[in-house]
Amino acid sequence: MMETALFYIFGGIALLAAISMVAQKKVIYSAISLIICLCAVAALYLLLEAPFIAAVQIIVYAGAIMVLFLFVIMLLDPFSASILRDKRKFIAYAGVMLGILALALLIPFLRSYKPSLAPRNPDILSGVGTAGRVGQLLFNEYLLPFEMTSVLILVAIIGVVVLAKRRP
Repeated sequence: MMETALFYIFGGIALLAAISMVAQKKVIYSAISLIICLCAVAALYLLLEAPFIAAVQIIVYAGAIMVLFLFVIMLLDPFSASILRDKRKFIAYAGVMLGILALALLIPFLRSYKPSLAPRNPDILSGVGTAGRVGQLLFNEYLLPFEMTSVLILVAIIGVVVLAKRRP
């Protein structure tokens, strides 16, 4: 019972923070809302008994990635320019209509979900989300994607340095 209440609390916080992130007019407030959303998702991981994934969520996404986002926001300096209004209102209307369409498509799937039919075999779930299991998978089965991701991050860092050094 308590897990269900905590799920709805943290799920609601994540949902409200995500809506706030999209609805904010200033970029810095959107970034703060994203941090709140990522922390709420980490709490949901804790409820799923995956503490390693929750810690990685906070350290990598709410920590490192958000520092990178905030660095780029400050580098671009959106506060010196006035906020430009979008004269094409159809983009906002199209976004609302696509959101309503997505919600209409999701409702039948959400209603058909029955938690009692979900597998609850502890032998299947043993070791899921632990540091040892994630390390084994990362360095055995997913070594090439892991290395390609590190090369991609290196290229992004070099691109940021080149763009930061360029003088207009």
